[in-house]
Amino acid sequence: MHGKSLGGLPAPLAHPCGRAAKALDDRGHAYDLEEVKGGSLKFWTWPARAQDRAEVEKPSGQRAVPVLVLDNGEAVAGSGAIAQWAQAHPPERAS
Repeated sequence: MHGKSLGGLPAPLAHPCGRAAKALDDRGHAYDLEEVKGGSLKFWTWPARAQDRAEVEKPSGQRAVPVLVLDNGEAVAGSGAIAQWAQAHPPERAS
């Protein structure tokens, strides 16, 4: 799903995932959005966090989101790093 986000809200109001999505949207990158459980601010989700975030941890080595997994399998972790990547890499155009 290619989504528009509420990442335009000022930090700390915008969720880091929203800020990353907005950076990708602003540059015209297409991406698939996958939601994961185990939000760190919800204490009742902590017991299942490792299991819920296992798919995030595989490519990135961490359980925190956002993570952008590139087509070559490389992972870019964190909203700031994703925004920098989006700025530095123009989207590929279909030919």
